[in-house]
Amino acid sequence: MRLGDLTWRRAETGSLVLVPVGSLEQHGPHLPLNTDSVIATAVAEGMARALASSRTVAVAPAVPFGASGEHQEFPGTVSIGTEALALVLVELARSLGTWAAGVVFVNGHGGNLDAFGAAVEVIRAEGMAATWVPCAVPDGDAHAGRTETSLMLHLGPDTVELGVAAAGATEPIGRLLPALRAAGVRAVAPNGVLGDPAGASAAEGERLLASMISGALARLEPTLAAGAR
Repeated sequence: MRLGDLTWRRAETGSLVLVPVGSLEQHGPHLPLNTDSVIATAVAEGMARALASSRTVAVAPAVPFGASGEHQEFPGTVSIGTEALALVLVELARSLGTWAAGVVFVNGHGGNLDAFGAAVEVIRAEGMAATWVPCAVPDGDAHAGRTETSLMLHLGPDTVELGVAAAGATEPIGRLLPALRAAGVRAVAPNGVLGDPAGASAAEGERLLASMISGALARLEPTLAAGAR
């Protein structure tokens, strides 16, 4: 169930709350700025459906801003940085902790990783069950390439401008990281794409989403088994 659609009487005490966390950042010339939030929300909702038979689960509205400084050279990008994002996550968990049993952050953007590490440590130290899971698939390309383009063709085809899609920097992300960290994405890929969207399809996006959901559930299962219900 979507938390935002409920009345307060229907929001059940003791729920496990999934919080999608995305970003508002460039995704090449062909994908919308909120791509990461759309994907994170879809993964969270898929997880909730899978978990609903064994516990009460609610999906919160997505946190739309993340740590996206590497994309700041592109118009439309809004980054709040790691420190601010970590503080937001902690405060969300503190509020949720007054009625929810635990919180799972579902991450749609790689730049948010440091914020999750810092926030979850604080939240757990304060006594609340908390963890985070990634939206990831094996061998997916890095940014706005075939992986994300396929996902968005499945989740929001009307928002994809395939006519202007083009390959960007296609080298392995490991080779690109030093330059990315030093000068940002635009210095490495002027069109903002790390990968190649060629061959993307809605059918592939549907398969990728299913893989992301199953991977996130597998990552979450040890936490649930340990008692974060």
